[in-house]
Amino acid sequence: MRLFNKYVPRAVARHVSRFFKGRIYINGVGKFEFDNAKLIIPSQAQVQHYKMVKEINQEINRMRCA
Repeated sequence: MRLFNKYVPRAVARHVSRFFKGRIYINGVGKFEFDNAKLIIPSQAQVQHYKMVKEINQEINRMRCA
């Protein structure tokens, strides 16, 4: 499990795309799981979680295309 003290989408996306499967924790937000290099929406998600997952997955797609 990786701990991120700040929410920085590019850093989170870089970690997720390198390890493909695992868990992360973003301080002040909560736990997330990722599989197949995509962040998964947590059960009991709030609107903030949906936005973050969408933003991080978009950043992963940008990194793959570049």
